[in-house]
Amino acid sequence: MLAGAGSGKTRVLTARLAHLLETVGIPAHRILATTFTNRAAREMRHRVATLLGREPTGLWIGTFHSLSARLLRREAPLLGFTSQFTIYDEDDRLALLKRLLEQAGYAPKAFPPRLIQTLVSAAKNRLVTPEELAGSATDKVERVAAEMYVALDRALRAANAMDFDDLLLHPLTLFHDHPDRLTYYQGRFQAVLVDEFQDTNRAQYLLVRALAGAHRNICAVGDDDQSIYSWRGAEVRNMLDFQRDFPDTTLVRLEENYRSTQPILDAANALIAENTQRLGKTLFTNRPGGTLIQLVATADERDEAEWLVREFRSRMVDEHYVARDCAVLYRTNAQSRALEEALRRAGLPYQIIGAISFYNRREVRDLVAYLRLVVNPADDEALLRAVQVPKRGLGLSSLATLQVEATRWGRPLLATAEIAERITDLRPQAKRALVEFAALITGLRELSDAAPARILERLIDAIQYEQWLEREGPEGLDRVENVRELLAAAAEWSEEVDADDPGTPLERFLATAALTTSAEQVGGDPDGITLMTVHTAKGLEWPVVAVTGLEDGLFPLSRALETVEGAEEERRLAYVAITRARDRLYLTWARARRRGGQLMPGLPSRFLAAIPPRVSEEHRSSSAFLGGWRDERGRAGRPAPGGPVRIAATVAATFVVEEESQDAPRFVKGERVRHRRFGSGTIRGLTGRGRDLKVEVTFEDPEVGTKTLLVAYAGLERDWDSA
Repeated sequence: MLAGAGSGKTRVLTARLAHLLETVGIPAHRILATTFTNRAAREMRHRVATLLGREPTGLWIGTFHSLSARLLRREAPLLGFTSQFTIYDEDDRLALLKRLLEQAGYAPKAFPPRLIQTLVSAAKNRLVTPEELAGSATDKVERVAAEMYVALDRALRAANAMDFDDLLLHPLTLFHDHPDRLTYYQGRFQAVLVDEFQDTNRAQYLLVRALAGAHRNICAVGDDDQSIYSWRGAEVRNMLDFQRDFPDTTLVRLEENYRSTQPILDAANALIAENTQRLGKTLFTNRPGGTLIQLVATADERDEAEWLVREFRSRMVDEHYVARDCAVLYRTNAQSRALEEALRRAGLPYQIIGAISFYNRREVRDLVAYLRLVVNPADDEALLRAVQVPKRGLGLSSLATLQVEATRWGRPLLATAEIAERITDLRPQAKRALVEFAALITGLRELSDAAPARILERLIDAIQYEQWLEREGPEGLDRVENVRELLAAAAEWSEEVDADDPGTPLERFLATAALTTSAEQVGGDPDGITLMTVHTAKGLEWPVVAVTGLEDGLFPLSRALETVEGAEEERRLAYVAITRARDRLYLTWARARRRGGQLMPGLPSRFLAAIPPRVSEEHRSSSAFLGGWRDERGRAGRPAPGGPVRIAATVAATFVVEEESQDAPRFVKGERVRHRRFGSGTIRGLTGRGRDLKVEVTFEDPEVGTKTLLVAYAGLERDWDSA
C-alpha cells in the first residue's frame, strides 16, 4: 500500500489486523506486526482492541528491535549468548569502543570514537562483514573501523551483550545457521504486516522477507515520499525490491488526504514533484476551502521566534485554538533555544519532544547499570558505571588494575571483584570496596524474579542513593525526583507487561528501558505548544504548524546538497514537515541566524521556490528589512528557481537597493533607540556604512552595558517614548 501523508494508513493497517483476527480467524499469537516507534505500536494495539472490543492477547506487535529482542530471548543459546543478554544502547557501545581503541593504542583525536562507531554501525546495517569493510577501506580510519568491528563483536559476546544493530543481524544469522528455526517461525507467523516500510534498512527487509517467504501473506504499508532516514540505514529501494521479490504483489495507492486543506496539499505536491526517484502519487482532499500558506521573512532567529509567538497568540484569541493545537518544527535541535526563550517570555506553555531521554539521565543510568549487572554478571560496562556511584574510594587506577587482572584471569569484572583480595596491586580499601560491591549484587540477584520496582527499592535503600544525590544541592533534589519517577515507571510497567514474553520481569523491564528512544520523551507542559525536529514529527499532525529556518544551508542542509540523493531526501523531509499541518501552515526564514557562535546571513530556501503563488502569501516581521524576495523577472514572492547562485544574486541585489533607499534606517550619535532584548539605550558612536554599519549603544540596564551592534541585523527601533 503506497500510502500518502494523512491518507489513513494506520486505520487501514489496523482494520486489516482486526479482519485477520476476527474474520479470517488467524490466532493473535500467529500474527507479526512491526512498526518503528513504541508509540506507534501502542496506538496500533489500542486501535485493534477498540475494533475488536477486546485486547488481542499474544499478538506480536512492536518495533523491529523489540520484536527481535523478544525472539532472541528464546533463541540466544543457539547464537552463543544466554537469554539474560544485555542490550547496549548508543552510549554503552560508545564507551566500550573508546576502551577498545585505547587498548589498541589508537589516539582519540586521530580516530574519533563516534566516527568509528558510525562506520561500524553503517556497515552492520548494510550487512557488510568486517572483511568486506577492510577490503573496501580507502584510508586508515576505515581500516581501524574494520578492526574495531571485530573487536567490538568479540567484546560484546564476552559481556553477553548485543547492540541495537545486533538485534537485527542475529536473527538473520540464526535463520542462516539453523534453517529449522526459520521454518518454525515461518509456520508460527501466518501473516506479517509492516508499517512505515520506506524506513526499513537492508537487515529489516531481509528479516520480514524471510518470515513471509513461505506463506507470502505479507502486507507492507509505506510512502516513498516520506523516506527520510537514510542516515540510519533506511533504503527506499526496498519498496522496489518488494515487488521484485513478490511478483504477484497488488499495489494499492492511497491518495485521498483526510488531514490537510487543499492549499497545503498543493504546496506539498508541487514540492515533492521535483524529486525524480519516486513511485509517484498526488494527494487530494475533499475538505472545502483552506487558508493560504504564510511565507514569513524575519530578521534573525529571535525575531522569527517572537513573530511566531505573537501569531500563535492571535490565532488562539481570534480562532479559538489552544496551545496544544500548535507546533513548531525545525531541521536541527539547536533551533529550539530561541523558540523556548520567546515562549517563556510570553508566558505560553510549551513542550519539547525529543529532548534528553528519561532513561539517558545520569541518575537513571546509574541505577539501570546496577540492574543490568543483576541480570547479566558479565556486563563489564555496567560494572564500571555502577561501582563508581556512590563513591567507594575506587579511583581510575584501581579500576584499571581490576581490568588488567580480569583479562589475565579470563573472568568478567564482577567475578574478579568477588576475589579482589587476591589482587596484590590493590590497596586494602579498594579490595574491601570491590568485595562489598560484589556481595551487594549477589544479594540483589536473589530477588531477580521479583517485580522490578521492589528490586529498585532495595537497591536505592542499600546504597543510600537518594541521600547521596541530596548532597549535590538543588540539582541533586531534581535528580531524586527522577529516581522516584523511575520507581513509578517500574511499578506502572508491571501492570502492563505481556506475560507471554520470555524471561524474568527484570529482564523484560530492562529491555523496555534500553529500547525507549529520546523521540518518545517529552519535556514541559503536555498541553503546550509542541517544539520538535521534523524527523521526530513524522506520523504526527496539528491544526497549526510552523516550519522554521527555511534557509539554504540549514533546510536543506549544506552537506546534503553534495549529492542528488541527499538533496532529494531533504526535499522529502520538507514534504513531511508541510503535511503535518491540518488548517494553517507558516513557512519562515531569517535574513541572519546565529550558527556556531557567529551571526551568518541567510538566503531563502530553494524549497520556497516550489510553493505555488496561488496558495501562498508573503509577510515580513516588523524587524525584517526585506519586504520579501524577487525572482530574475521581478516577480515578488518567490526566490529565483534554479539554485542558490541565482538566489544569492537576487538577495545581494536587494541589499544594494535597501542601502540606497530613502526608507533605510538612519541613526545619529546621541539618538535614543530600543532593542527588543536589551531595552532602551543611547547611540554613542557609528562606524562603517551600508550593510556594514555598526552602532555603539549604551543601554540603561547596567547588566547589559555598552554593546556594538550590526544595524542590518540588530532590529533597532527609535525610542520615541523616552526621546
